[in-house]
Amino acid sequence: MVNWRRGLNIQPGEGPAVAAGLALFYLLFTGYFMLRPVRETMGVAGGVENLQWLFTGTFIATLVCLPLFGWLASRARRRQILPCTYGFFASNLLLFAALFARDPDNLWNARAFYIWLSVFNLLTISLAWSVLTDLFSTEQGKRLFGLLAAGASLGGLSGPILGTLLVAPLGHAGLVALAGVFLIASITAAAYLQRWRDRQPLPAHSDQPASKPLGGNPFTGATAVMRSPYLLGIAFFVVLLASVSTFLYFEQARIISETFTDRTRQTQVFGLIDSVVQGLAIITQVFITGRLAKRMGVGVLLVAVPLVMAVGFVWLALAPVFAVFVVVMVVRRAGEYALVRPGREMLFTVLPAEDKYKAKNFIDTVVYRGGDALSGWVKRALDVLGDHPQLAMFIGALIALAWGVTGGWLGRRQRQLDKESPSSAGAPNTSPPLI
Repeated sequence: MVNWRRGLNIQPGEGPAVAAGLALFYLLFTGYFMLRPVRETMGVAGGVENLQWLFTGTFIATLVCLPLFGWLASRARRRQILPCTYGFFASNLLLFAALFARDPDNLWNARAFYIWLSVFNLLTISLAWSVLTDLFSTEQGKRLFGLLAAGASLGGLSGPILGTLLVAPLGHAGLVALAGVFLIASITAAAYLQRWRDRQPLPAHSDQPASKPLGGNPFTGATAVMRSPYLLGIAFFVVLLASVSTFLYFEQARIISETFTDRTRQTQVFGLIDSVVQGLAIITQVFITGRLAKRMGVGVLLVAVPLVMAVGFVWLALAPVFAVFVVVMVVRRAGEYALVRPGREMLFTVLPAEDKYKAKNFIDTVVYRGGDALSGWVKRALDVLGDHPQLAMFIGALIALAWGVTGGWLGRRQRQLDKESPSSAGAPNTSPPLI
């Protein structure tokens, strides 16, 4: 047992928290990844040439949700933010299930679900990571975040498999309702994590007790980002990440819509790609991510994938075929889940509680979806004006290089802030220097 725990970088007393964190991510991602292929199919149904409108609609919906979440985060006790948010989204899923059961071919229902799920996934995942960055120290994050992310990948593996197997007998309405059950179950895992931290409090691990609201106003997260060079760097990193993802996403929609015409077959192909991605991510997260972060720092997690993607874009520009695309997409997504996402979350462990919820949510939702919308229109303009997908891939390579440079700077800055943080000497943590 000791050797097994040591092999996973788990210290005594952390086992129950790791199990609860794994369960939280597994349940959340299983439900989401059952729905992801459904979303992609509905996006293609509206026409690949209209995807940029869906991206713009998602960005607008995210802007609407930001003050609502900010209001909740300012007034609810910190431990109640996740249950309230997840409970609301679960009720939404039941409503969509009823709409799909009543009229499964309604195009406007499909578009509404596409936009809703695109907001749902960023907000719920960001909030789950907010809880973890709040409950674990920087040192624990380096050791455990990669392992905890494996719960997400395991859910991302079982979700597409369940979706692929159940889409025919249950239909889209049945999958949506089942995802709501998984989301409700994830609330229990988050509650256990909170109780575990109550029993084993970190010395000065937070500047505000979880039993009290964060305070402030609904727009505090946005203003904090504008005032902090460190948070602005994270925001720019996320914009570049979103741009790389969007360029590849449009290529995915174009290539798969041309290769597979049946909607059920499209859903199965999307699900198969998801399964391969998550399988590779799990292996990396369990055996590599934590050791890399502990020995080489957060920066290596933020730089490796962008550099590989720069090469991948060039390859895809020279050979724009389905097989090459699958390889590039699998490497990008597996690398993001296994390396980039845990590394990105480690950046927030040196911040105060309010930034971990509000500023982080603003970056993970509004900034990310804004990058989506902008890069979506850029990609569409390149396709229309030049009708040369290769040009977009070469531009994507340049964006990936900038992404890597930004990740390197953030890794160095995080290490500096961690050393300077008064919390390491037993005093409450403070935010990075503000301009």
